[in-house]
Amino acid sequence: MTMADHPVKLGGIHHAAYRCKDAAETVAWYGRVLGMDYTTAFAEDHVPSTGEYDPYMHVFLDAGGGNVLAFFELPNQPAMGRDPNTPEWVQHIALKVRGIDALLAAKAHIEGQGVEVLGPTHHGIFQSIYFFDPNGHRIELAADIGTPEQYAELKRVARPMLEEWSATKQAPRHADWLHAEARKQHG
Repeated sequence: MTMADHPVKLGGIHHAAYRCKDAAETVAWYGRVLGMDYTTAFAEDHVPSTGEYDPYMHVFLDAGGGNVLAFFELPNQPAMGRDPNTPEWVQHIALKVRGIDALLAAKAHIEGQGVEVLGPTHHGIFQSIYFFDPNGHRIELAADIGTPEQYAELKRVARPMLEEWSATKQAPRHADWLHAEARKQHG
C-alpha cells in the first residue's frame, strides 16, 4: 500500500516535542544560536489528554518551512535524563540548511556562540554538523548535496536493504557507492 492509497492522509509533521530543563533558556538559546522565532506557548496545571496534575510550560519555535520544534518544561518531574543504553549520537534533531555555504556559515556562527561543533561530516547525499543544545539534545544541521539520480537509487534499494538488515543484522552493501563518494570527498 502506498501513501496515496493509505486511509490516513498526513499533511506533514505538526510539531516535534522534547523536554527541556528551562523553557526561557531554551527559547533564548534557539533564537540566539539558530535564529528560530518563539511563536506560541501553552501552560497548564493539568495534562489535557490525561487530566493528571502535572504543571508544564510548552513552548513552540519556528524551524522554517512550516516546521515547528516544541519543548516541555516539567518542574514537578525528576531531573531530565537520557536512555543510558542509547549512544548520544543516535537520538537527535536534524534541521535543514540551504547548502554547503549556509552550513559553513552556521558552523562559524554557532562556534562564535561558544558551542562546540563537530563536522562537517560527509554522508554522500548531504553534509552535516553536530552540536548539543543546553538540554543535552544533539542537534544536526544538514545540507543536501545529492543528485536526483542518487535519491532515486537510494529509494530503489531501501526495501532490499531493510529486508537484508532484518534477516542478518549486518550492514547491507546496496548503497556502498554512497559511502565511497563520501570517502573520495575526504581524500
